Amino acid sequence: MTKKALIIGGGIAGPVTAMALQRAGVDSEIFESYGHGAGGVGVFLTLAVNGLEALRVLGLHDQVCELGMDSPRMETRNARGRVLASLHHPSRTIKRADLYRVLRDEAVRRGVRVHYGRRLDDATITPGGVRAVFADGSTAEGDLLIGADGLRSRTRTIIDPGAPRARHVGLLNTGGFARGVEVPGEPGTYYFIFGRRCFFGYAIHPDGEVWWFANPPSRREPTREELAAITPERWRATLTELFAGDTGPMLDIIGATEHIPPGWNTYDFPTVPTWSNERMVIVGDAAHAASPSSGQGASMAIEDAVVLAKCLRDVPGTGDAFAAYERLRRGRVERIVAQGRRNGSGKAPGPAGAFARDLMMPVIMRWVAAKNPMAWIHDHRISWDDPVAAVSR
Repeated sequence: MTKKALIIGGGIAGPVTAMALQRAGVDSEIFESYGHGAGGVGVFLTLAVNGLEALRVLGLHDQVCELGMDSPRMETRNARGRVLASLHHPSRTIKRADLYRVLRDEAVRRGVRVHYGRRLDDATITPGGVRAVFADGSTAEGDLLIGADGLRSRTRTIIDPGAPRARHVGLLNTGGFARGVEVPGEPGTYYFIFGRRCFFGYAIHPDGEVWWFANPPSRREPTREELAAITPERWRATLTELFAGDTGPMLDIIGATEHIPPGWNTYDFPTVPTWSNERMVIVGDAAHAASPSSGQGASMAIEDAVVLAKCLRDVPGTGDAFAAYERLRRGRVERIVAQGRRNGSGKAPGPAGAFARDLMMPVIMRWVAAKNPMAWIHDHRISWDDPVAAVSR
C-alpha cells in the first residue's frame, strides 16, 4: 500500500520533498500557510553546485539553471577599495520568487496537490498515522508528516515543545534590484564589500540589472512588526548613512533601486536536538537553519529532501527511516551551520577587528584557494541508487 505524506510548507523544501517522495513511491500533499504561495518572500538566493547536483537527481537541474545567473567567482574588498580575496565559488544566483514558482509549478505538473491558506495548528499521532489540524479548522490525515515550514516551524515545536529558538546572529538583511546604473565588475562574479559600518554584496546580471544585499548590524533582535514598519525611504536613508565615506558603488546602487523591500533578521540554529518522532520529521531550515553567509541554506534543504526520500524508500518502518535520515544528515548540516556562523562573524567587527581582518584575510584566502578546504561542502553528491541501511538501535 502506498504511503501518504502531509508536507507542511510550500517554499523550496516542500515541493522538492514532494517530488523526491514521488520518485521513492510515496504520495504527498503540500499545505502552505500563505494564501497564494510564498512567491513574494525574500529577494534572491544562491544555490551552490552541491544543491544543483541534488536537483539533478530529481530531473530539476536544467529547469532551475534556466533561472538567474551563474555566479562562479567571488571578490571581497574593504571599505577603502583594497582587494582582500578572490575565489572560485561554483553556484547559481536566482530570484527567490522565480525558484518558488518553478518548483511549485513542476510539483503540480507531476501531480502533487498544493493547498493554500492552511497554517498548521496542531498534529497528533493516530493508530494508523498522523492527523494535522489547521488554523482554519480543517484537517488532513496521512501516514507521516514532514515539516518543511522553515525557521519558525510549527512542526518542530509539535515534535519537541522544548525545542530551542533560532539564534539571532546580530545582522539585519535588506536588498533589491537596481537598473540604469553602471557599476564596476562583470557578470559571473559576486562582489562583497566590508564597509566600515555595514557589509554589502552585489552581482551584475547579464542584462545589466544589479542584484544587491546589505547586512546592517543590530545587536538587538527587532520584532517582525518593527521591521515591517521601516519604510523603503527610511531604509534608503539608513543605508546611505551607513555607507557614506566608503569606497565602492553602494550609494549609486541604492539610489538606482526603485523599491527597497522590508528587511528581515538573520538567524541560525547551532543544533536542534530532536528532528522527529515516530510519525513526524523536519527538513530544511526547520531542522538546521544556517546563516546566509554559508551560501548553503537552500542547497541543504534540497539535499535533505533527496536523502529523506531514499530513507523512506529503503528503510522499513517510518520511525527507523527518520532515524536513518538524521544519521546521514545531522553531522554535515551542523558543520555547515558552524561554518556559516564563522563566515558572518567578520561583517561588523569594529575598527580593531577590521584591521586584523584586512591583515589576515589575504593570507588565509590564498591558502583556501590553494588547499580548497571547503571541497567537502561543494563536492558532496547523493547517489539515488545507493541503498540506505537502517540505524542499529
